[in-house]
Amino acid sequence: MALILASVNSAHTGFEVFWFVIIAILWSGYFVLEGFDFGVGIMLGVVARDDLDRRVLINTIGPVWDGNEVWLLVAGGATFAAFPNWYATLFSGFYLPLFLILAALIFRGVAFEFRSKRALGAWRVAWDHAIFWGSLIPALLWGVAFANILRGVPIGANFAYLGSFFNLLNPYSLLGGVTTLLLFSLHGAVFASLKTTDDLQARAARAAKFLAPAATLAIVAFLAWTYVNAHHTHNTGLVPPLVPILTIASIAVVGWLLRERLNGWAFVATAVGLICLVATIFLNLYPRVMVSSISPAYDLTIGNAASAPYTLKVMTIVALIFTPLVLLYQGWSYWVFRGRLSRPAQRGTEPGAPGPVEPVPTAASDNSPLTESGAS
Repeated sequence: MALILASVNSAHTGFEVFWFVIIAILWSGYFVLEGFDFGVGIMLGVVARDDLDRRVLINTIGPVWDGNEVWLLVAGGATFAAFPNWYATLFSGFYLPLFLILAALIFRGVAFEFRSKRALGAWRVAWDHAIFWGSLIPALLWGVAFANILRGVPIGANFAYLGSFFNLLNPYSLLGGVTTLLLFSLHGAVFASLKTTDDLQARAARAAKFLAPAATLAIVAFLAWTYVNAHHTHNTGLVPPLVPILTIASIAVVGWLLRERLNGWAFVATAVGLICLVATIFLNLYPRVMVSSISPAYDLTIGNAASAPYTLKVMTIVALIFTPLVLLYQGWSYWVFRGRLSRPAQRGTEPGAPGPVEPVPTAASDNSPLTESGAS
């Protein structure tokens, strides 16, 4: 991707192109890792039948969900430092949807920690609803936000956003929201089928098989509309046809892989589809970072939105030193918690009340304790 961008426009410095690519990679990592987090949270309301099912699903992401959210923090921080004008316009124009996403993520994180503090069924159900909606709302709104960035929003002189919240609610952006919602739900269902056993695993696989055709139709419609929008905004020819084709093919093959019981490859396919979707978005944007629906003269580009070259140089040195260490640590945490989780045995206490549980590791497990808390 970096070579493609560098060869398209040599007017921009290598640091500007480098950080545009880095931000695209960070969003790809966020969509892949936090994407299955959101999907598992949504599956609480789809495949879980009781409190123990929901507990097992939550513990599939318990050790990693907070680490996955770091990708969002780094993407936002990199945007603020490398392209401050992009950050300012984005957060002023998209203030309400970004606030809703932030509120949903906060309630979701609190719910992971608080659902186990009391054994009352109503208490846990309330926090499980918070996890469900805290996963569904960002999964929907991230698609709305990126679709609007591609479509164009009313940006005037001095990078000022001149629209309102309702400018962001249009058929194309809503299709983008439905697309990311379906993709994250499919990604999470496939992940749940990899991390659970027995009947819960079977139900997660059935949900993924049901979601796969809908997600395929949504991604085809969204990418087709994106192609039409690219012509409308006079920004064509930057996306190699292989990228959107691979996006569609990766999602379309998921149903077949699941029927063949190749769940691991199905997860790889959904991950590749999400990566290619982000690549398609950023390649469509380049060299812009936000499109003005008023005039191309008001577009934000990697040139007029970037920080000073010295700032980008220092950022690059720091990133090259510390990024490999962070990736190694996160990879190690996934390796440690790679085992499947079984539904724990329940000891009855009072009728209708959830009793204490004991973790039951499976043969494929690393014998890690099945924690109640969502934190690692």
